[in-house]
Amino acid sequence: MSVKGGQGERQVSDGDVDSSTATILHIDMDAFFASVELLDRPELRGKPVVVGGAGGRGVVTSATYEARAFGVRSAMPVSQARRLCPQAIFLPSHGAKYSAYSRQVMNLFRDVTPLVEPLSIDEAFLDVAGARRLLGPPGTIARGIRERVYSETGLTCSIGAAATKFVAKVASTRSKPDGLLIVPAERTLAFLHPLPVTALWGVGKATAESLARHGLRTVGDLAQTPRDVLQKWVGQAAGGGLHDLAWGRDPRRVNPERSEKSVGHENTFSIDTGDLVFLRRELLDQSERVAVRLRAGGYSARTIALKLRFADFTTISRSRTLPEPTSTAKRIYEQAVELLEEQDLAGRKIRLIGVRAEQLSDASGDTLSLWSEDDAWRDAEQVMDAATQRFGRGTIRPATLLPKKAPPAAP
Repeated sequence: MSVKGGQGERQVSDGDVDSSTATILHIDMDAFFASVELLDRPELRGKPVVVGGAGGRGVVTSATYEARAFGVRSAMPVSQARRLCPQAIFLPSHGAKYSAYSRQVMNLFRDVTPLVEPLSIDEAFLDVAGARRLLGPPGTIARGIRERVYSETGLTCSIGAAATKFVAKVASTRSKPDGLLIVPAERTLAFLHPLPVTALWGVGKATAESLARHGLRTVGDLAQTPRDVLQKWVGQAAGGGLHDLAWGRDPRRVNPERSEKSVGHENTFSIDTGDLVFLRRELLDQSERVAVRLRAGGYSARTIALKLRFADFTTISRSRTLPEPTSTAKRIYEQAVELLEEQDLAGRKIRLIGVRAEQLSDASGDTLSLWSEDDAWRDAEQVMDAATQRFGRGTIRPATLLPKKAPPAAP
């Protein structure tokens, strides 16, 4: 694999890379909302531009790479973005415009292959194995997509091409902005192992810190750690799942019938609070409710989202995609808490918190999960479901939820 750049830099492929085994594409539009705004404001190209809520109490929706160089990022309060980049130009957001461009781009992808799995308004997986006879090798197909996207919309995208969805997603991230990175199947480990552990699904700040305490900072460090040792350090399920990803194992296929359904629960507090103990407790309660609804409907979820609304009514949503779907409260809670702990909450009070399970699939079709420990937890939680149906909610519950207290008053 020919690439340019180092471990912490942008990587792109040269034209002579053999892409025959890299039939899964992950396509991610570059700074999508901001880029759409610049179509109507071409004089702002090359300048730090931030799209977001009006006034100092809004939040950043998107930012150009020139603004990101100053530390501006999505979901950041606009007031903080102004402090980081005083010279930035702030523009209001236009949701209908973004949706229209998203539909145009997704339809373009479907011109190439019917196997398109949208992940969000600005990214999707494509399986182009069946398009090779007509359109050529995956690298040629990817370059053609990038050219069409730009010529027909004026927007740029970054593409990762690999033998699996996970590696393709990592590759597109490494190639940003406006790049193409091809990872042939035989070069998967050479590509993955120098990367930081945060490149793996499910590794947020807290997990990365836990791994670093054991000297594991790169994917290669993690891969070379015996599976049973890793499971002792970070848990049976998480350790096994991360070990598989570190070796490039991801059996999931592109699913064009992605469900738009989701299951969630949220709560608005009578008193704004910044008490993390109370917030974790609330997340546990909500995770339990969401998991019960998932199992009752026969669903598993691959993405867990956290919603926070602050005392000034600004709202953010953060999400994490798991290697395999889950329907257990334990797994949902772990991801929700990690997302919470990754936010900068210093001095901020929260009036609403919520958990949502997204990208639902039929649980009856689940294969052997990377989160193998989920099976045991699911069995235990199904016992709780049965007790709830017979005796009412709360008959059997996690001890930390008995009894539930009101949040402490904000000082």
